Amino acid sequence: MINTTEQNSLYAHLDEMSTGELLHSINAEDRKVPLAIESSIPQIEKVVDRIVERMKRGGRVFYLGAGTSGRLGIVDASEIPPTYGVHGKFIGLIAGGDGAIRTAVEGAEDDFEQGWNDILAFNPTENDCVIGIAASGRTPYVIGAIRTAREKGLFTSCITCNQGSPMAAEAEIPIETVVGPEFVTGSTRMKAGTTAKLILNMISTSVMILMGHVKGCKMVDMALSNKKLIDRGARMIMEATGIEDYDQARSLLLEYGQVRAAVDAFYQAKMPFSKLDR
Repeated sequence: MINTTEQNSLYAHLDEMSTGELLHSINAEDRKVPLAIESSIPQIEKVVDRIVERMKRGGRVFYLGAGTSGRLGIVDASEIPPTYGVHGKFIGLIAGGDGAIRTAVEGAEDDFEQGWNDILAFNPTENDCVIGIAASGRTPYVIGAIRTAREKGLFTSCITCNQGSPMAAEAEIPIETVVGPEFVTGSTRMKAGTTAKLILNMISTSVMILMGHVKGCKMVDMALSNKKLIDRGARMIMEATGIEDYDQARSLLLEYGQVRAAVDAFYQAKMPFSKLDR
């Protein structure tokens, strides 16, 4: 049986469509993704809770994938430090190494042993978690890493757009979100890629909130890496403390380097985040 992600597109003669027809059809397919993900929320919830349990004991999350899947994991992991001020807790690995982020490395995804070898460079422990990402669910680089990680006592999960895949069989809690054939047959950078991106957003964001890096709806531990974020942080401090002078709030932020620390300093640890919790 052909995997869902390899089945023929529901749209014939794409090369005869107008620009408008192409765009409306792609959009119609994309709308199917969040509906499919909704049915996977029970599994995603279990994965998030398992990660939080382990992260509270010092654990980390390793994302593994090849090609588009690997790049999506790296994108999600790379956004955690600036967004939440947390370093080294989400690690993205791609078949073929960092060079494969921009250029495909032939045959890298077929190496069954290399995924775990890449994790070994980070001295994994039983508190760590491995999430494999593969639209097909058949990538040896990912399957081998999940199998060994589970044997070693790490928590394992995966994200795939096919049911009953070899990768899902190896994972403790698989996330199988079937979104149907791609608009361009087999082009899994489209709906399958969007599916993985949205699920990764859900996992990492929920974990960071549950780990205490958000107060109310504010990223109180974000890095002050550009003018936009400094401005946002100053306004967050004004809202939390009642300070009306923007320059005063900005100076307080720059002095302490973090919204959380600046607000705590302002209240001398007596009334932290009184308004940020709104």
